[in-house]
Amino acid sequence: MIRDLCDGRLEGAEIGSTEIIFTPEKIRGGFHTADTKTAGSVCLLMQVSMPCVLFAASPSELRLKGGTNAEMAPQIDYTVKVFKPIVEKFGFKFNCDIKMRGYYPKGGGEVIVQMSPVKQLNPINLTDRGSVTKIYGRAFVAGVLPLKVAKDMVAAAVRSIRKEIRDLHVNIQPVQEPKDQAFGNGNGIIIIAETSTGCLIAGSSLGKRGVNADKVGIDAAEMLLANLRHGGAVDEYLQDQLIIFMALANGTSRIKTGPITLHTQTAIHFAEQLTKAKFTVKKSEDGEDASKDTYIIECQGVGMTNPYL
Repeated sequence: MIRDLCDGRLEGAEIGSTEIIFTPEKIRGGFHTADTKTAGSVCLLMQVSMPCVLFAASPSELRLKGGTNAEMAPQIDYTVKVFKPIVEKFGFKFNCDIKMRGYYPKGGGEVIVQMSPVKQLNPINLTDRGSVTKIYGRAFVAGVLPLKVAKDMVAAAVRSIRKEIRDLHVNIQPVQEPKDQAFGNGNGIIIIAETSTGCLIAGSSLGKRGVNADKVGIDAAEMLLANLRHGGAVDEYLQDQLIIFMALANGTSRIKTGPITLHTQTAIHFAEQLTKAKFTVKKSEDGEDASKDTYIIECQGVGMTNPYL
């Protein structure tokens, strides 16, 4: 996909290969389609293409096909409701239209992402989590699964959250995906906590064959609660997705996180190699953070400039 976005050359990109050689050229805007032909994640396609098309010569429209709610990747609901509003703080906007939802193993999902290039990215500062002001979400079923499964996920998730957070209304909507907007069968849930400073922290889970609905709801709730306990301003899954943007931005970015994930360590390693950006990771000694597993990731971005604008 990236080869096509920038008229590049790519060698060794086949199954069994242990090395690839990629030579990029000028990043083109315009219309591009990428189809995983499986339940491979459209969100991961979006993740890899976004920093690229931001520095294109003209606006882009990407038609991405595959899984929208798949394991080992962000669910599209996370990408739209958590990743999008936070990443837009770097000073750009994008539009993501979910045409069709697709699940493991069939895939068949489709989203259309529209985005205009920028001259430069602004640095971000996400270090003040604030207090949780609302908790909301969506539990979905698609295909042959009855709505009761979604309602059971909600009830279990709410019970789980109530044990720790008693004073906030938890508003998780059970949803039956319309037949013409979902391909195949699936179920899952995402729960988002919004804070007084505009931080968004999430927990999510997907149903699998043989796993009861209660467990799916509880897993998502426990993930959310764990991400609220560490006191970070981003959750464990947003952490690594912001690294490349911090590296490219013009100035110093800082984010407060919980324990640094292996994904984030990897993202920092490659961002430093590829961009000459400098990252530092320090334990946060700020007030009550000292007793928690809280860190500050700071990055001196390279101030990448779009040569075409």
